[in-house]
Amino acid sequence: MKKSSIFLQLATVSLFLIGPLHPSVFASNGAYLYRPPDLPHGVDIQATTVIGAPQTYIIQKGDTLLDIARNFDLGFSEIQLPYKDLNPWVPPEGLELNIPTFWVLPEGKWNGILINIPEMRLYYFFKKISMVKTFPIGIGVTENTTPIGRFYVKEKRVSPTWHIPLSLREKYGGKKSIPPGPENPLGSHWLGLSVRGYGIHGTNFPWAVGRLVTHGCIRLYPEDIIRLYPVVPIGTPVNIIYSPIKIGFNQGRIFIEVHEDIYHRILDPFQFTLNKLEKKGIKDLVDLEKMKEAIGQRGGVPIDVTSDFDYGR
Repeated sequence: MKKSSIFLQLATVSLFLIGPLHPSVFASNGAYLYRPPDLPHGVDIQATTVIGAPQTYIIQKGDTLLDIARNFDLGFSEIQLPYKDLNPWVPPEGLELNIPTFWVLPEGKWNGILINIPEMRLYYFFKKISMVKTFPIGIGVTENTTPIGRFYVKEKRVSPTWHIPLSLREKYGGKKSIPPGPENPLGSHWLGLSVRGYGIHGTNFPWAVGRLVTHGCIRLYPEDIIRLYPVVPIGTPVNIIYSPIKIGFNQGRIFIEVHEDIYHRILDPFQFTLNKLEKKGIKDLVDLEKMKEAIGQRGGVPIDVTSDFDYGR
């Protein structure tokens, strides 16, 4: 490979990691280092699979929870969950919010794009340098769920035309397509997947991010799809999973992150989590009461469930 080509690739990745200025200085635009937990037998609890860090923000006059979520690159559900009692349109000025800008990496193929449906988040892995970037997403409604499986990016389009499915044409006045522009729900960029009719794209309605709103596609904020699009080549693996309960590690501690079972696919969350712990061989290192409480709260943030019992005594 020519030096100029290598330099161009490195420059592209660097711009992606650093990024152009987000609409707000509060945005969580960094990429994060991680260390996989996989060992030949069991897992390495010294791994780093909890990324990011919580932040705080004091509500200013004119803020809405939707604006605050977008400014921190969060989906609406992520900011609404801990503040269900607040009016999202007129939250109280001067209130300090805890901003949940930290996550447990989902299990799966840490190569290319990994999407976890229940948390409504997309992760893009730079496997060679052990770094990851994450974006909030909007996903399919319960009647038209986002598909689960292993796919790949089959096509890329800038300023896409939306060819309206037959089932939706009546809603759009009988139109067969919508050209590029502010009325186009695909937004400015389209990453078509190998499963026909589905893709990762922008949106003309940013408040759809962090919600169940689509007919199966994955929506990103307009500024996020612009950041993601240039560094995703055709052929990039796309692994879409369904994991409302994630287990992570940081500095020898064990964390659990629990989300709503939005498609109602986990019959027994407690047993589901126990099975995960047993498979990893770390059940005896976890405080099961803390774990049970975290499952009940479904707070959507990493919670330390490490047992502090001294087995050496």
